[in-house]
Amino acid sequence: MMQNVGNHLRRGFSSVFLSRQSRKSTSRVEDKESAMSDGEGYRNPTEVQMSQLVLPCHTNQRGELSVGQLLKWIDTTACLSAERHAGCPCVTASMDDIYFEHTISVGQVVNIKAKVNRAFNSSMEVGIQVASEDLCSEKHWSVCKALATFVAQRDLSKVKLKQITPRTEEEKTEHGVAAERRRMRLVYADTIKDLLANCAIQDELESRDCSHMVPAEKTRVESVELVLPPHANHQGNTFGGQIMAWMENVATIAASRLCHDHPTLKAIEMFQFRGPSQVGDRLVLKAIVNNAFKHSMEVGVSVEAYRQEAETHRRHINSAFMTFVVLDTNDQPRLLPWIQPQPGDGERRYREASARRKIRLDRQYIVSCKQAEIALSVSWDPSNEVYLSYNNVSSLKMLVAKDNWVLSSEVNQVRLYTLEDDKYLSFHLEMLVHVDAAHAFLLLSDLRRRPEWDKHYRSVELVQQVDEDDAIYHVISPPLGGDPKPQDFVILASRRKPCDNGDPYVIALRSVMLPTHPETPEYRRGETLCSGFCFWRQGDQMTKVSYYNQATSSFLNYVTTNVAGLSSEFYNTFKACEQFLLSNRNDLAPSLQTL
Repeated sequence: MMQNVGNHLRRGFSSVFLSRQSRKSTSRVEDKESAMSDGEGYRNPTEVQMSQLVLPCHTNQRGELSVGQLLKWIDTTACLSAERHAGCPCVTASMDDIYFEHTISVGQVVNIKAKVNRAFNSSMEVGIQVASEDLCSEKHWSVCKALATFVAQRDLSKVKLKQITPRTEEEKTEHGVAAERRRMRLVYADTIKDLLANCAIQDELESRDCSHMVPAEKTRVESVELVLPPHANHQGNTFGGQIMAWMENVATIAASRLCHDHPTLKAIEMFQFRGPSQVGDRLVLKAIVNNAFKHSMEVGVSVEAYRQEAETHRRHINSAFMTFVVLDTNDQPRLLPWIQPQPGDGERRYREASARRKIRLDRQYIVSCKQAEIALSVSWDPSNEVYLSYNNVSSLKMLVAKDNWVLSSEVNQVRLYTLEDDKYLSFHLEMLVHVDAAHAFLLLSDLRRRPEWDKHYRSVELVQQVDEDDAIYHVISPPLGGDPKPQDFVILASRRKPCDNGDPYVIALRSVMLPTHPETPEYRRGETLCSGFCFWRQGDQMTKVSYYNQATSSFLNYVTTNVAGLSSEFYNTFKACEQFLLSNRNDLAPSLQTL
């Protein structure tokens, strides 16, 4: 009996994977023929490239390209891309966090590529990639990646932008995730304020030897710049890259006063331009070292503008926080002296810098790491909840945007797709349901109702309603795969409404760790890496419902059994979901008013 099951299983796998490979081969041939018919192949119409040879006039004291000069080139390239899409002048609204991976020496070439990822009403996100090239050795390496937001303006009025139509898998991924990044930018200031208020920082000031500390006031720098025509565009607005370069200059001076050496800029926290600056403005730039850690220091920079010397009111243009290190002869970070902050505002900046450092580490770990490189369950706390929510939704959107999904089977108008990569087997179920997309979104958003249609959810408890869009649940599931113990999960559910027409409603699910719900002997702790629903409106009272799941090792046997056709549980569960939606579609009229 067992031998027969094994033979069926092998034959099922063989047929699934052989058909999948034939489809992939056909797809590759079609793609190749399409590329050949296009001549040189597809190129994004908003893409702009800049190449610059680094000359001595572009370098700092270490003979490396000044980051200020690089920021000007980045801003110019991104602006040209934005204007190519908008067809009119654009101004820099913000620049997201930048982490510099490599320095660039004199004589090397900087290659910058920028393209519009997504256009919203009057703003657009531009993605920038910076690489360097050594002409003698022909070596290439990545320097940094950046994301900038530009606003289109004509005659000082905002312009309604046409939408971007993504074509490639990469473009579809960036287009989908751009909406989530925009959501983070809009609440950026409030998010940082809340995180700083809730983040516990260990007070180390009293335990440090003040005789070996440098007073923060010794690092203070103030400089004024007059905005001249070469610093501005044809509308008279100061280039954002020029302001960023001036900010980097005063920050470097402040950092040098602490370490008495030539510091290297490693990271910049988001530049957010609060108002315009024009030709004739005087810009006052102020910088001070807020805190010094073991191998790095944070420098705070602010920019204010005024028109005439007699003016008492100054406009706040920008603020940023920059992280510097000092490298030794082996390019290893040196130890830095401690900072002695001034009482009052100095101590506030000192503690806020410690909080921001923790936030930066959490954010870099969660947001910038590849999904496969981080733990399945990440600890949930106030310092990272915003970025875990972002990662949750973005990971699902990236999975949805993959272009190599293969149709494995179709039963009763339910389609099963699979996707193989080096580490994971993912599956995707899809069906059309005679329910409005907003109805389906609301009905499936509350996981407490999932046991009504999904037998894999025995019970669900709402642990924490984080905000309107995010909630954490404790889920109990029946035993799976011969294990006598039932499973339990701690799941973050993040839901998102469409940003534009054509966008889906999204419910993203992933595992997190909560100190209030540790593992217990009663259950076997399960984990979900990336799963969730997308709902596309297909017409009046018609919705395409799609469920995605990136299978972890504990579920792999269960998944492959369904994929091979030896079990119908996937289809039965999804049809039960359809019946649940149809039976309850008239229960949510008041709730729909909020959508």
